[in-house]
Amino acid sequence: MSVNPMAYEAQFFGFTPQTCMLRIYVAFQDYLFEMMLVVESVILRKLDVLPDCQISPFQVRKSTEKFLLFMKEHFDKLFSKMEEVLLQLVLTIPKNVLLPEDKAHEQHSYSKEEFQALQDEIQQVQRQYRAEVSAGQALRAELEEQKAVQAELEKILQWFDGLENTCREHGISNFRESFEFLTQNSKKLQDVLKDVEEKSKKMKKHYQ
Repeated sequence: MSVNPMAYEAQFFGFTPQTCMLRIYVAFQDYLFEMMLVVESVILRKLDVLPDCQISPFQVRKSTEKFLLFMKEHFDKLFSKMEEVLLQLVLTIPKNVLLPEDKAHEQHSYSKEEFQALQDEIQQVQRQYRAEVSAGQALRAELEEQKAVQAELEKILQWFDGLENTCREHGISNFRESFEFLTQNSKKLQDVLKDVEEKSKKMKKHYQ
């Protein structure tokens, strides 16, 4: 069998020429085996009617196998020559023949340099696309961070609004006064905590 893939011929025929030759070879071989079985059965029938025949069916089978091997060897040699002729002269497309579906390649043919330039341009476009995708991902990540920061700022603003409302309830309208008010209350709370801690220590000593 030929090792040439013959891809262009496969495009035209719908099958590879090697596959065609293999099927022909198998079909001829099967026919040869069947023919030898028929010949063997005829010989055995003829021997049955002969009086005092000294030839056994086993001898007939051995002779049939020997003759089949002889025929197969000659058939392989003949088929090899037939395959070579068919692949070179029948199941092949000449180099100067272009299939109809490939006419577009003839009208829009490219040189190696033009093809390489097109490949370079495609690679450059791919690199630009990947860079734009990366930039888009970075931009989306930055937007997510900005949303998180904005949410935190809104919380802080809400806290300040609540603080301002509390100050107004206590008659403090100035923001600076609000912080002074908070500082005073914080000091008062610290004093109360110290007083509670001291009383707690005194009570522990008393009970001990």
